[in-house]
Amino acid sequence: MSTLKNLLILATFLFGGFVHAQSNFTSKSIGVGVVVADMQRSLDFYIKGIGMVKTGNFTINAEFGKRGGLTGGEAVDVNILKLENSPESTDWKLMSFGKKAGHSKPKFIQDDTGMQYITIQVKSLQPVIDRLKEQNVTFLGNTPTPLTKDSHFVLVQDPDGTFVELIGPM
Repeated sequence: MSTLKNLLILATFLFGGFVHAQSNFTSKSIGVGVVVADMQRSLDFYIKGIGMVKTGNFTINAEFGKRGGLTGGEAVDVNILKLENSPESTDWKLMSFGKKAGHSKPKFIQDDTGMQYITIQVKSLQPVIDRLKEQNVTFLGNTPTPLTKDSHFVLVQDPDGTFVELIGPM
């Protein structure tokens, strides 16, 4: 009987902790900050190529950047992009310090650590493929690659090397 009681107490503790941890968030999405070398080139890729929308921008001033530990004292402008302009959409926040990356552009996701790729589900791949071709974006691998009878996979890289997986019907 005491073993069953201990198991129930443990289960209650574990489940209670899980519920508590899940209820601590005020948003269902994660905002992602991406440092890019060339702001205009990246905006063109994500807006004109991928089809994201710019929903806002703000500046992190030098004093806040230093006090908050973000920039070490440099001001930076941040452009907010989303897949659609809704509060539930993830913020894809682009910022640039006008410098090229301190490492080489990866050829494959295993070539570096940290965030290497994002996945975007689309209703139709063909319009995105057409826009990316207009921008002379290189398609990686043998894409589009069929995943199922109704879904294909396309892989490209943004101007700074972040891999972008596009998944959806043709």
